[in-house]
Amino acid sequence: MIEIVDKNDSNRREQRLKALLARGVSFDGELMAQVGAILDDVRQRGDAALIAYTARFDGVELDPEELRVSEETLQHSAARADPKFLEALRRAIHNVREFHQQQLETSWEMTAPGILLGQRVTPIESVGLYVPGGTAAYPSSVVMNVVPAQIAGVERIAVTTPPQTLKDNPAVAAALKELGVTEVYRIGGAQAIAALTYGTHSIRQVDKITGPGNRFVAAAKKLVFGLVGIDSIAGPTEVVIIADESARPEFIAADLLAQAEHAVDAAVVLITTNLSLAEAVVREIGRQIRSLARADLIRTSIEKYGLILITHTIDEAYELVNRIAPEHVQIMTDAADEDAKKVRHAGAIFIGAQTPAAVGDYFAGPNHVLPTGGSARFSSALSVKDFLKRTSLVRYSADALREAAESIAALATVERLDAHAQSALIRLNHRQS
Repeated sequence: MIEIVDKNDSNRREQRLKALLARGVSFDGELMAQVGAILDDVRQRGDAALIAYTARFDGVELDPEELRVSEETLQHSAARADPKFLEALRRAIHNVREFHQQQLETSWEMTAPGILLGQRVTPIESVGLYVPGGTAAYPSSVVMNVVPAQIAGVERIAVTTPPQTLKDNPAVAAALKELGVTEVYRIGGAQAIAALTYGTHSIRQVDKITGPGNRFVAAAKKLVFGLVGIDSIAGPTEVVIIADESARPEFIAADLLAQAEHAVDAAVVLITTNLSLAEAVVREIGRQIRSLARADLIRTSIEKYGLILITHTIDEAYELVNRIAPEHVQIMTDAADEDAKKVRHAGAIFIGAQTPAAVGDYFAGPNHVLPTGGSARFSSALSVKDFLKRTSLVRYSADALREAAESIAALATVERLDAHAQSALIRLNHRQS
């Protein structure tokens, strides 16, 4: 069961926090070698390698013409989706579009005598979205990746997913249909990342790859970064809840359990000054977990990375939050709006007792692809900006360069780059507009 660490037991607190903070993504040499071999094989053999790995890892024999999912198959799978789900999906897509529309950037220019400077904002031309299969096939992640790319103006969105995904999960097919995505391939794992990176006869390469996946997918994205862009190397999920005596223990317990059901390495943390509240939350967890479908997984997660920290003051609680820099922060205090200002590092902040992280996971509008493992200290949620490029524009007239050339040369000379200096100075004797 979840452990309560007393406010005076600083040694135990440090021990547990270090274990939590050490959960980040790491790859052993054997994994990287395996994935590297798959990437190289697909690069060399293309579709033949994709078909071989699909048979080996997924137990599905495909012909080359079956790699791409037909629109008829996509439609047939989507038609099996529950109507109530479809209604909720459409509302969620609307909310996500409304929010991300605010993130659009525009090109701009500034001028001075003889000088034009600016920034041209253009969309990435092609993006590959990886959609995992099995129990991790989330239509919500399809929405969160596709919508900002569409708003940015990405011309081509190609989706890869294990061969059984659309059969087993019509909700994923429905999300793709609702969003108008038709380029879908029956390929999963590291081999899918390779196909999107290098291209094959059937699959054109892309410029950037986004979307969640298992450790093989994450390792593949790490290895191909630089040849293509990637969104991030996502680590295990996490939530930190800050609560005072005004919070309801059943709400807190439900929200901790919700995050714990993601995976056995999910971290769920409650920080409070109130020991009675902490003890009530423990009891609620024990009561609620009995009715949950993934109770065994949740128990493992909570035993490994579940934690309740008792602090002397609420300010001490926020110091701990900023140290952890978690993916999700929930604030359940009397002064939640004011307290939210004390959080400097978090992927997303959920303010007030009526705002569980699940609101953001599915419906509110902000992106649920968030920084994990402390990376909220320096990175942000997936956004429209991740699908845009910014190109600098520079234009000098002869007079403007004449005024700047000596300064440019002085800076270049200090760096011992004489050719740079000469490229500015040579123009002083050859004036033209």
